Amino acid sequence: MHSFIEKYRKIDMLEGSLWDKILVFSIPLALTSFLQQLFNTADVVTLGHYVNDNAMAAVGNNVPVIGFIVSLFVGLSIGANVVVARYLGMKDEENAKDAVNTSFSVAIIIGIFFCILGEILVPQITELMDVPDEVKPESIKYLRAYFMGLPFISIYNFEAALLRSNGDTHTPLFALIYASILNIAGNLVCVLVLNMGIGGVAFCTSMANALSALYLFKKILNAQGPISLDLRNMMKLNSRKLRAIVSIGLPTGIQGVVFSISNLVIQSSINSLGADAMAASAAAFTIEINIYCFISAFGLAATTFIGQNFGAQNIRRCVEIAKISSLIGLIVTTLITIVAYIFAKPLLSMYTVSEVVISIAMVRIFYVLLPQPINILLEVLSGSMRGYGFSLPPTIITLLTICSCRLIYVFTVFEKFPRFDVLMMVYPLSWVICIVFLVVMYIYKIRMVEKEYSRNN
Repeated sequence: MHSFIEKYRKIDMLEGSLWDKILVFSIPLALTSFLQQLFNTADVVTLGHYVNDNAMAAVGNNVPVIGFIVSLFVGLSIGANVVVARYLGMKDEENAKDAVNTSFSVAIIIGIFFCILGEILVPQITELMDVPDEVKPESIKYLRAYFMGLPFISIYNFEAALLRSNGDTHTPLFALIYASILNIAGNLVCVLVLNMGIGGVAFCTSMANALSALYLFKKILNAQGPISLDLRNMMKLNSRKLRAIVSIGLPTGIQGVVFSISNLVIQSSINSLGADAMAASAAAFTIEINIYCFISAFGLAATTFIGQNFGAQNIRRCVEIAKISSLIGLIVTTLITIVAYIFAKPLLSMYTVSEVVISIAMVRIFYVLLPQPINILLEVLSGSMRGYGFSLPPTIITLLTICSCRLIYVFTVFEKFPRFDVLMMVYPLSWVICIVFLVVMYIYKIRMVEKEYSRNN
């Protein structure tokens, strides 16, 4: 097992077969995202079983807010991933090192900025979310404690992106394994022994994020080659690299933020249906998001593989990467979704013992979890365009389809039929509309790249 991991710790994306490398690259990446989500899952499970449903609902209520900020971190880190991967494809180690140092500077700055901003705006965020009075105190307490760990979340995502650009998805996975053990053990101690409740659970999550960030920092600091950190220049921003990272990463982050904004609107609508609906949605979401970890992993694989091969000017291989990522991703996520649906009720019972909450959660499982595999096309097409450097088009399409569709639906259809099942239907509807437009844009952009390549060769 150890020799297998060492063999694939650094994947050669420029030569050889693709399907096995994409799969080996994507699975650790998916498991890494899964473990990140396990932090939230562990919080929900601990609070649902050992505190109360209001505490569990408070965590679920904050998921869209946290997703809003983390989406921006992840998006900007993808900018670093693409820029460094492209230099690696060009065999330009000097520029790759400059991009690594600039990426660390960006990670630290935005992490601290959002930590301070978040702490200031917690009361306003809670009001905006229309949180019920019985849940509000716990919601505020969890959010404040979570925001303290935002700098570590930002740094970890950039560190993972830099390692990923060089074909290493295993090291970030090991960091999350250690952090997850700390988080779960800490949750139990804080709740059962120290009686700290939701504040203690959020504190443990922040400490686990700190551990994962520090683990990767040490690895990168001691690394040899292009993915290494120069402490003397760690806070020295290279303006050209910064522009490249932001031009790719910011639209990607905005795309994730658009999802989060639309989810905030939906969460507010869920809140209007009461604490049972909030708790049910939180429980079902923890299952859905773990499926989505595999979906996003294949999208990130497409971004990274295409980033390196586009740097090497191998356009034919880039096109093949998008096709293989879509096919393998569809197969893997369909199988996982079927298994998750079959065992949905036992999984939900991990979060709550309330039959009412479980029955409502099963409605969300049906309408939102089962159609998840179609999101493979959304993620791979968006990820492929980012790998070429076209980060803005998928963002615009997402804004005009996902966000607008959900907003219109909530204020028209749901307003007329304010039921939980009616609200959940908006998810697959918005995905299908977005994918249609993404397919058209992807075909257009690929033809443009191929024409440019033919003209220069």
